[in-house]
Amino acid sequence: MSNLFLHPHSGGQISAERVPLQAVGLSKSFGPVKVLHDLSLEVRAGEVHSIIGENGAGKSTLMKLFAGHLQPSSGEIRMDGERINLSNPVIAESLGIALVHQEILLAPDLTVAQNLYLGRELRRGVMLNDRVMRVRTRKAMEELGAQIDPDAIVRRLSIAQRQLVQIARVLLVPHRVVIFDEPTASLTPFETDALLRIVEDIRAKGVAILYISHRLPEVKAISDRISVLRDGRLVTTQEAGEMEPVDMARRMVGRDVAKLYPDRTYQTEEKMVLEVQDFSVPGYVRDASFKLKRGEILGFAGLVGAGRTELMEGVVGLRSGRGTLRLNNEAIHFASVGASLKAGIVYLSEDRKGKGLLLDRNLQVNLTLASLSRFVRGVGINQAAEAAALDKAINDFEIKTGRKDLLAGQLSGGNQQKLLLAKMMLLDPKIVIIDEPTRGIDIGAKQQIYNFIAGLAEEGRSVIVVSSEMPELIGICDRILVMRAGQIVGEVTGERMTETDIVVLATGANAKMAVRMTTVGDVA
Repeated sequence: MSNLFLHPHSGGQISAERVPLQAVGLSKSFGPVKVLHDLSLEVRAGEVHSIIGENGAGKSTLMKLFAGHLQPSSGEIRMDGERINLSNPVIAESLGIALVHQEILLAPDLTVAQNLYLGRELRRGVMLNDRVMRVRTRKAMEELGAQIDPDAIVRRLSIAQRQLVQIARVLLVPHRVVIFDEPTASLTPFETDALLRIVEDIRAKGVAILYISHRLPEVKAISDRISVLRDGRLVTTQEAGEMEPVDMARRMVGRDVAKLYPDRTYQTEEKMVLEVQDFSVPGYVRDASFKLKRGEILGFAGLVGAGRTELMEGVVGLRSGRGTLRLNNEAIHFASVGASLKAGIVYLSEDRKGKGLLLDRNLQVNLTLASLSRFVRGVGINQAAEAAALDKAINDFEIKTGRKDLLAGQLSGGNQQKLLLAKMMLLDPKIVIIDEPTRGIDIGAKQQIYNFIAGLAEEGRSVIVVSSEMPELIGICDRILVMRAGQIVGEVTGERMTETDIVVLATGANAKMAVRMTTVGDVA
């Protein structure tokens, strides 16, 4: 077997040492369902090779094959030109292959420092050297642009903060190949910028990097080469300089998605449906005040840790909060999330896998769980009515599922989000709060969800969107409130709804610095 591989663009040859990881005719099936079809690609030392595609295209499956979490049904994986058997993640790790998972895989009851050094603890004699581990943890987090206390319990961190901890844990140890699976999905442009600088640093050291992201301008900015997957097949591999984000999107979905955001064809009413005044969530939010109009889409922007999620959880009764709430001009307080649901307010958590859905239960159970009383017949559940509701949800929300008996955890991220939306809309809410509506979702599914959100407003419902993606907020919202360090620090509307204006408020930076920070943080 030759240890040389043809370079597809230069016409030259790449030595095996320059191709530490390669897939040759790789296929993967789950039962009768084939999710990868005869896929071949190479990852070169000192390059960022991005893999893009719609949810369900096979990206995460390919990464799990490379990292030893799954085994191929056919084909082979080679390292330095030699076939290897990655029968488990420990073997992959020992060969220098590391995967930064899309899912959060941390010990929730341990501290940040304990998670970073779990299984690789530093010792001083027979004792753990906690001081050095804490100092190095703080430095690792600061390099990622995050101020996270090494002694903080992971369970108490936001999703974005946990993701940064997970990234820091992988990068703590040098590897030959690092695989990033949606590393910036929950990060703001500030944290994304810091992470991409680190990616560039490890690339410069000769590390081979596989990178998955739905943020196409980010892919364009960081990549050397880009491979597009569709329906488990490799569509193309090209130099990054040969593809613009619009080209990537077209190849991903097989259609034109140039118009991502829907037109606003209606006027927001002046009637206030929700008024929040001097609302605080202890330890997270101080004296927040805002108003929401009927038929309005109100955005909340801010950096990780700004308190956006905690404010929403406090308003709906998921967290303890104090302040004044008025619903349709009547004073109200929600002691629990059940009370806010009864009042017509639904909250879709940013953590759809941990808090929104039961991943080990089927679609029908997940869909009807929040509105189960509607499906009670006598002392049992009306299974026929549940099945009809699932059929309607699959059609109305365009949920892609090969079989209706799938578990929620078997759906792609985009289809999980659609299922969560369908679940909450069975409650017929008047106010919908959506936290990170398109985190980890491909551009085609994003377009569908944006249209759905606009449709809610057209029906006269009021929507609050919490998002780390500034173009998303600008594209769909009537107004955007910006939070920093637990406080609402400003509002942008009309011509001031720009990324620069949002970043100035979110960071306290000057406009010149804000322009630099938004350059790479843009999303498709």
